Order: sequence, then structure tokens, then C-alpha cells
Amino acid sequence: MRKRFFCIDAHACGNPVRVVAGGGPVLPHLPIFERRDLFLREHDWVRQALMFEPRGHDIMSGVILYPPFREDCDIAALFIEVSGCLPMCGAGTIGLATVAIEEGLVTPREPGRLAIETPAGRVDVTYELEGDRVTSVRLFNVASYLHEADVRVDVPGMGGMVVDIAYGGNFYAVVEPQPNWPGLEGMGAAEIVGHSRALRAALAGICDPVHPQDDRIRGVHHVVWCDGPDGADCDGRDAVFYGDKAIDRSPGGTGTSARMAQLHGKGRLALGANFRNKSLIGTVFEGKVEREVMVGPYPGILPGISGWARIIGHNTILVDSDDPLRYGFQIA
Repeated sequence: MRKRFFCIDAHACGNPVRVVAGGGPVLPHLPIFERRDLFLREHDWVRQALMFEPRGHDIMSGVILYPPFREDCDIAALFIEVSGCLPMCGAGTIGLATVAIEEGLVTPREPGRLAIETPAGRVDVTYELEGDRVTSVRLFNVASYLHEADVRVDVPGMGGMVVDIAYGGNFYAVVEPQPNWPGLEGMGAAEIVGHSRALRAALAGICDPVHPQDDRIRGVHHVVWCDGPDGADCDGRDAVFYGDKAIDRSPGGTGTSARMAQLHGKGRLALGANFRNKSLIGTVFEGKVEREVMVGPYPGILPGISGWARIIGHNTILVDSDDPLRYGFQIA
């Protein structure tokens, strides 16, 4: 048997986004979070085959499109990547919106706007068109908040560190320059990955954040290493770590949201303020604190994130039952 998946490959400010427009498993008409659970139980081989080598790589991420369950949404998104199925992905949303509009995969009820059902909740998107090209996408992310400030943790190879735990669609350890970490300057990819894995493992023993409104969202799986600006085109820089080896090539949509929530929670980013966040490769997401909200007992924000994406190809991917590596592989 040979399973075919029709994918439209894109990147959002540098980070890959593989949009699965055809061939994804048929799932019952349920809220997307419940479909996510069913997908993980019964169809996770699809994620592995499309994200892992030889069809993907350690940085691969994507999204499978489904009809929405919510009547107030235009489309539903199941985010997939090397580490699993995320509740929300900012770069994935920017890529999804660009692909869906340019390729005619969805007809929005209101031109210039998309409402997307994600496992983290409804995410609203606006986009700008020039001819048939989507030139920019602005997503209004789920409520984000500072969960815990000034968590002290002993990290092997680094020593004592102080980090904040913030939520921006995923839980993040937010790291800023301090005595045992001087900042991003001169920090290579291998060092980022090594320190991130050590920090995440150390935090797992002392910190298990749970979303106050959905206990299925829990645990620190991402790390965002933050630094100051390196020029007039940004207000800060970051490197977002996820999975086992992945560093986001974009500034990270949920990472930028978590960063803004952390800054706002510490009184360093005001309501209505903008925050231009630069990635390791120099691309920028433009964030804004749109509103202040409560997330359960926590004060938080509704962040807006603007960026762009480009389609880079159409890709029919085959998964053959005769292929001993049909479900992909990873090298430790």
C-alpha cells in the first residue's frame, strides 16, 4: 500500500511550515482538541512520517487542515512537529493563513480575516493582499500570561539560573542575560540545544505548570533565550528551542507571545506597547500588547503578532508499506 499526502511547503520568516492539504487521516467531527487526542492515539505515524527524516528533519513543523467544529471559525488546524502536536504554533498559523488564502483552500466569511480553531482556542488572523500574494499576516493569539517569576534552578554545565515561566500558547522557560549566561552573542546552535535540554530537564524536577483553564496543557517543553536589540530594527532578540534539537528560525509566534506576557507581567511592557522581536537569522515578528485579560487567577495579555510567509513548493509525499523507514527516523 502507498499512502499519498498532498502538502504545500512554505516558510514563515524562515521556519518551515508543511501544510497538509490532502491525505490526512479522517477524524470525527469533534472539537479540534479532542481530534488532536484521537490523532495522537491512533494516527501519530502520520506526524512521524511527515516530520521525521527522510521526508522531514529536526526543525520540521507543519499543520493538517480540517473543517472547523466551532461555528465561529473558518478552518481548524492540527499543528504537528518533531516533538508532537502543539496546542498552538504562531509561525505555523502565519504559514497556514498565507497558504490557505493564496492557494484557495478556504473562503473566509469576511475578506481579510480568518478565524482558526486551534487546540489552544480560537485564533483570529488578519491578512493583507497585493494581487494574489499575501504580503503580511497578523494573528491575535490566545491569552498569554506570566505563570511564575524568578524560578531558581541548578542547570548542569551552567550552574545556578533564574528563569520565568510564561505561557503564549505553549509554556516557556524565559531566560534573560545573567551571571551564568551572558546572552546570545557568540552562542552557537549546538550550545543553544545543549543548554536548552539541560535546562528543561532540570526544570522538570521542580516545575510542572498547568494551564488554569485547561489541565491538558501542562509542562515546560519550550525554552526562549532572550537578549537585547542589536540595532534600530528590533526591541529584542531571541532563540526559541523546541523538540529535542530544534531552534526556531523565526522569532517564534508563541515564543514572542510568552516573552511579551513575561515583560508585561514584570511591568516592563505597557498596554498598547509594540515589541519587535528578531530571530537568529535576522527576521522580525512585530508584537503588540493588544489587551489586558485574566487567565484564571493570573493577569495576562492578548498579544498580536505580525509576520510574513512564502510558499516554496507543492509536494506529494509517499509513505510506502514496503519501505522499512516508512514512519521516519531521528538520530539522537
